[in-house]
Parts: sequence; structure tokens; C-alpha cells
Amino acid sequence: MQLILYSKPGCHLCQGLQKKLEQVSQIQFELEIRDINTCEAWFAAYQYEIPVLCQKLSNTEKPLPRISPRATVAKLEQMLQKNLRTLE
Repeated sequence: MQLILYSKPGCHLCQGLQKKLEQVSQIQFELEIRDINTCEAWFAAYQYEIPVLCQKLSNTEKPLPRISPRATVAKLEQMLQKNLRTLE
């Protein structure tokens, strides 16, 4: 399973979510970090929304629900378990 994190350098919310994703142990996934500054389409889509977490599917991406920056790793795992199960 692949997850994509749309972010940009210096974004403390993005860095916080990335650190929490790195601590997730209940779910196995590959994490791809995409800097929205490197692609005009990403920048236009996500400049006011980052961090945005998506599940990569065969031909598309499905955005996952936004999670509070204050959420614990356990809450993040719960959100992933709930939402990834329905998208697979």
C-alpha cells in the first residue's frame, strides 16, 4: 500500500504529520513525500490545504480525511484503519 503526503519545506504541520506517519506500526505502507513547489498542478491544488494525505490506487489517488495536528499516533492509526479499509 502506498500513501502520498503533499507538503512543502518549512511547513510545521507537514513535518508533524510525517513524523507521526513514521511512527505508525499497526499498518504497513510506503510513504511518498511530494513537495508541492515542484509541480504547478500540485501547488494549485494544495497550496492552502497542506498537509494532504492520499492513498495511491491503481489509476488514481483518494484523499484521506484531514486529521488534527494535535491527534496522537494512535488516533492517526485509527483513522488510517477506518479509511484505508474502505478504499482498498
